[in-house]
This record gives sequence, C-alpha cells and structure tokens, in this order.
Amino acid sequence: MDDGFLMEVCVDSVESAVNAERGGAGRIELCAGLVEGGTTPSMGLLQVVKQCVRVPVFVMIRPRGGDFLYSDREVEVMKADIRLAKLHGADGLVFGALTEDGRIDTELCTALLAVCRPLPVTFHRAFDMVHDPLVALETLISLGFERVLTSGCDSSALEGLSLIKRLAEQVMSSTRCVTSDLFPPGGGITERNLQRILEGSTASEFHCSARSARDSGMKFRNPNVAMGASFSAPEYSIKVADVAKVRTLNAIAKNIL
Repeated sequence: MDDGFLMEVCVDSVESAVNAERGGAGRIELCAGLVEGGTTPSMGLLQVVKQCVRVPVFVMIRPRGGDFLYSDREVEVMKADIRLAKLHGADGLVFGALTEDGRIDTELCTALLAVCRPLPVTFHRAFDMVHDPLVALETLISLGFERVLTSGCDSSALEGLSLIKRLAEQVMSSTRCVTSDLFPPGGGITERNLQRILEGSTASEFHCSARSARDSGMKFRNPNVAMGASFSAPEYSIKVADVAKVRTLNAIAKNIL
C-alpha cells in the first residue's frame, strides 16, 4: 500500500511480473490465458515469479476458460491447484464459482475457502456474471472474501461505474466491518479513464493489466500456421506489462487519492 492506494497488475509471464513491480505495482495477480480472462498458471511460473519480485503474488485458480459452473472433477483440480500454489509461495488466491442460475455457489466457495486459508482470497470477475450483484455482494461478504474484483457487471469498469457506486454505498451502510476496498474496480482500465473510475468508485485499490504489444524476436516466420483458434493472439506479437504504462497509472492514482 502506498499513499493510500494499491495497484494490482494482472500478469501471465515473468517479464510482465518484473515490469509491473518496476512500474510501482503493489500486488500481482498471476494467471495464464489472459486471452480467456485468466486461468491457473503453471507452478513453474509461480516459482520463478516469486524468485524475481518482492510484492505479493496472488494466484488465479480457474481450471479452464468459459463459464464459472464447475464439474466435480474440475473442483478437484481447483483444490489441488490451491494446495500447490500455497506450497510454492502464493501470497493469496483468486477464484470464483457460480450456480447454473447465476448465483454465488456458496457450498463450493465455502469448501475452496477452507483449502485456501489462512491466505487472503479474492472473488474474481465471475461476480460480473451474477444474476443480482447486490445480493451476491452480501453473500461474498458473509462468506469472508477479502475482496471482490468487478467491472460493475459491464464491459469495463467505466461502463459499470454506476453499479460500482451502488456497491460502495451498500458496503458503507453495512453493519459489518467492511469498506469499499472490498471491491477494487477492474476491467478495461487505462490512462484515459482511471481518474474517472477512481473518483467515482471511492476505491483505494484498482486492477489492470497495463500491457503493450512487443514484436517477437523470431526471424524465420511461417505465416500459414497458427497455434491457436482464430481469436487467439498472433504468434509473433507478445503482450507484456509495460513499465511506462504502470508508472503512468500509478502517477494518476497518486494525484487523485
């Protein structure tokens, strides 16, 4: 925490983790598959990131892309990944789970929280897919999540700002000992909109990726082959956290809070 706010940067590589810390990030969310919104990273990635940075590293626990309705076998994978992440130095964990009707899966969340403890836990942007966000927030508070990442159930935190404000008001009027820091805004945060989001949300934490594209070092390139589906990132362009972008976002936040 620095000057009353904290910037969490979502990364999927060692290079991005190092750049995020150099730029002033106070916490890292470590993922794989950012094209899909983030999935569980390898334990090798976690180990090396922990060797390279000093800021806390929270690990995404999400066995696949797509929805947040998990089978029994996927739940076993999540539990195993939580145990391994704790073993390899995770400072916190990030997950989310919903029922088929768009409510918080309280039974599964309770079971996963028990495996995560004593580490702090964030409920990720599965929150943005719930049927009733105000009810969902109360459920997550009662379950004991330390924070809830949200874009206000919209395409970005800026578009969802009105709901984020309502969530802040609900939290501040709660009889429980919680603050608006419970739900840092995240999703589509850039240098152009961060000031409006922070001023409107009253949050003192925010979540971003702050990435730029970097050209691959490959000299030989085969233009006829793609390693993934048509929507995936091209093989010869690599997105990494940009030190300058992280610093700029940091500076904007410092000038506001």
